[in-house]
Amino acid sequence: MTNEVVLQGRISRPPEPKVLPSGDTVWVVRVVVPRADGRAGADWFDCALWSGRLRRSARGWATDDVVRVEGVLRRRFYRTAAGPRSVVEVEATGARLVRRLTRPARRA
Repeated sequence: MTNEVVLQGRISRPPEPKVLPSGDTVWVVRVVVPRADGRAGADWFDCALWSGRLRRSARGWATDDVVRVEGVLRRRFYRTAAGPRSVVEVEATGARLVRRLTRPARRA
């Protein structure tokens, strides 16, 4: 049995830190990947970056940058005012920037 995920895709919104009720901080980045089976459309996956190294890397990423994320699928449970919830996400063990969005030059 194996649980391995490798995604290479575009970031659809800026990476963001989330502070959990436990006080831990996780950075979440949403990666959009075109469907490989020839069908139209794309799928998006939330990736959780727990390690300090990965969180520091994600601070420099922006919408439309292309990244490669390696990790495992995890189901995380949490409570809300509406009751218990769960989410399936990629828990990243490695991530890197592949291609940066060309940003306009800053004006002086």
